[in-house]
Amino acid sequence: MNLLNRYLLSLFIKYFLTVNCGFVAIYLLVDFFEKYDEFVNAGKPFSMVLEFFLLTIPFIVDQLGPVFILLAGVISMGVLSHSNELTALKAGGIPLRLIVRPIVAASVVFTLLFLAAAQWLLPITISKTNTIWYEQLKGKIPLGILRNNRYYYRGTNGFYSFSWPNPKVRVFKDFSYSRWSENYNIESLITAGKADWNGQNNHWILENGQVQQRQENGHYSITNFTVNELPLPEKPEDFLIPENKEAEQSLSGLYHEIERSEVEHEILVAWTAFLGRVSYILLGIPLLLLGLPILLYSYRKWGRDLSVAIPASCGLAFVAWGIWGALQSLAAAGYVSPFAAAACIHIIFSTVGVILLMQNDR
Repeated sequence: MNLLNRYLLSLFIKYFLTVNCGFVAIYLLVDFFEKYDEFVNAGKPFSMVLEFFLLTIPFIVDQLGPVFILLAGVISMGVLSHSNELTALKAGGIPLRLIVRPIVAASVVFTLLFLAAAQWLLPITISKTNTIWYEQLKGKIPLGILRNNRYYYRGTNGFYSFSWPNPKVRVFKDFSYSRWSENYNIESLITAGKADWNGQNNHWILENGQVQQRQENGHYSITNFTVNELPLPEKPEDFLIPENKEAEQSLSGLYHEIERSEVEHEILVAWTAFLGRVSYILLGIPLLLLGLPILLYSYRKWGRDLSVAIPASCGLAFVAWGIWGALQSLAAAGYVSPFAAAACIHIIFSTVGVILLMQNDR
């Protein structure tokens, strides 16, 4: 490795760690003031507080990893531009592609580290933080499992199954509740396209569903309904669903969900979850490829490389997040192929970024 590559790599790593520490510190500071009172009111020792927030760091880095890569690359090139080192390198006959290459290579290495963390580190740390927050602090114990974005819970007298698009809203999709006999025969099965919770009457409001009731002769009576209000034993507060529950699964675990799925819709959702997870981790590379020419254009046009490029890069990251999230929702609903949803933003951003870099290299 020549001196130039070592210098550029050291710049990228230095600013990657600087941006990483800055964002993580801000996140932890805000999170600390929001949650510290919960630990104090529960009488928990400070060692538990320290353990909780230390174990939260890998999750923060995972969520902001693509932005860290983008900003580290943009700041590194901005410093070169601001100090006229970039101009000197190009004047010395070094093409832009050779200057950018070690920065892109470093972004690939950090992306591989993010993939490794998603496979081996995050499932452990997130599971531990969920245990501390929900079980040791809140005193709640999970009642069931999550598979393919669908929740399965064992209640007092029966089993629940549903999808919960937004855990902050008590509206459930594809809801079912079944009760079984001692001989493992279904005594009753209630299904509904939508279920809502009426907190005033403590009843469930089911819409567009069906009730199957086992008769003494072993046959089932079937009753369809448009709206049905039932006093089921459990209420939404009994369903413990951590907000980042899916992140407890490793990449291989998400892939195995595809193999375990049998229904076409569940297979589609499993593919979307797996490919979407990988796609998000890889998002830093196309963001960097597009962010670098934005910096070069801003420097050439306004002469203010970082004061324009950093806000533009943050805006680019938010746009990418929005497009990525919309594509994942469309893929889960079956409107877009999971492969297309996972790859198209990378292909478009990378292609445009490479073309713009080539134009700057002339």
